[in-house]
Amino acid sequence: MRGLKGKVVVVTGGGGGIGSATCLRFAEAGARVVVADISAEAAARVTAEIRAQGGEAVEMVVNLVDYDATQAALAKIEAGFGPVDVLVNNAGWDLFIPFVKSEPDYWSKIIDINLRTALNITKPVLLSMMARGVPGRIVSIGSDAGRGGSSGESVYSACKAGIIALMKTLAREHARNGITCNTVCPGVTETAMLEAFMEGAGDKEKLRTAFTRAVPLGRMGKPEDLPGAILFLASDDAAFITGQTLSVSGGLTMHG
Repeated sequence: MRGLKGKVVVVTGGGGGIGSATCLRFAEAGARVVVADISAEAAARVTAEIRAQGGEAVEMVVNLVDYDATQAALAKIEAGFGPVDVLVNNAGWDLFIPFVKSEPDYWSKIIDINLRTALNITKPVLLSMMARGVPGRIVSIGSDAGRGGSSGESVYSACKAGIIALMKTLAREHARNGITCNTVCPGVTETAMLEAFMEGAGDKEKLRTAFTRAVPLGRMGKPEDLPGAILFLASDDAAFITGQTLSVSGGLTMHG
């Protein structure tokens, strides 16, 4: 894909399953990767792996729920590593809890991690891109739960629907700046978060079998299934694509 070599790419939740796979693929494409994660250990592991393969990467250890800390961490990255060309909003977390059994503290945690983090880092990145007057790319990781709903994920689904709406709105507001904003929606993907989700649901193996049977392509997704779509939307090949939502779900969902 064109236009990724030498670009500074920030991937939030970069130490996790989809995040780490995405960081590694950007590095393979010649991008300079900022591995942003709340876990210093996870960020360091992915950064070291990229460097071992000859890529260029730095860590950004920050709690993205804290707006001031996010601004400070981003300013430090831009001063020492370079201004951000691509932002991938990937940070997220969820548990399987029916809505009527959930409580406001849980709602706040889900909203903070899945929506507020994207708000907190997207604003300063947008301001930087606008000030420099260069084309930028923002790709946010939504979920098909935000497109069609998902039992046991009411607040998470609401947040992911919010991510989709946020990207569509920012795509309209910043088209004149040459900044594109798009969303990639994973389906059921084998990550640590999914494992925790299935543990909370009860019979994990029964649920795994049900998920697998529901996917037309015959398997659950893997973290490595997502970076291709993410890199495409971040590349020059997608320069005329903005405000769009792409599901990567093995056919589990087929939205028009």
